[in-house]
Amino acid sequence: MFDELRDLYQEVIFDHNRNPRNFRVMADANRQVEGFNPLCGDRLTLYLKMDGDVIKDASFQGSGCAISTASVSLMTEIVKGMTEQQAEALFKKFHEMTTGKDENLQLEALGKLAVLAGVREYPARVKCATLAWHTLDAALKNQHTPVSTE
Repeated sequence: MFDELRDLYQEVIFDHNRNPRNFRVMADANRQVEGFNPLCGDRLTLYLKMDGDVIKDASFQGSGCAISTASVSLMTEIVKGMTEQQAEALFKKFHEMTTGKDENLQLEALGKLAVLAGVREYPARVKCATLAWHTLDAALKNQHTPVSTE
C-alpha cells in the first residue's frame, strides 16, 4: 500500500510540476499575495477572484521546486468554488497532514491532496508544500504583506 501511494505521490508531483494548472497572472483578481520560502528559493504570487465569500477563480505565477509547484497547482484547482470558511478548513487539514500533527487524519477526506502526505517524512520539504497554503490563508484574510515560511 505504501509503495503504491509513494508511486502515486511521485506521479502527481511530477505531473503538476511539469504542467502546473492555473499558472497565469489574473488581471481581474481582487486579492493578491506574494509568498517566499528562503530555504528552498520558492517564490509565488497567488491571485484570487472573490465573489462575496466564494473563491470564483485562483491562479499563480512564480517559480519553485517540484513540491512547491505541485502543491500550489493542486491547491488552485481544488479551492475554486469553495467559500472562505471551506478553504480555511482545508488549509487547517492540509497543514495538520503535512506536519504530522494529526495522526488520525483521514487522508481520503483530502482527496488529491493526500498525495502530499509524504512530505511529513522530510521536515525540510514541509515548508515547500505549505508555502502556497500559508499564502492562501493570508489572501483569505485579505492581507497584503508577503508571506515567508521563515
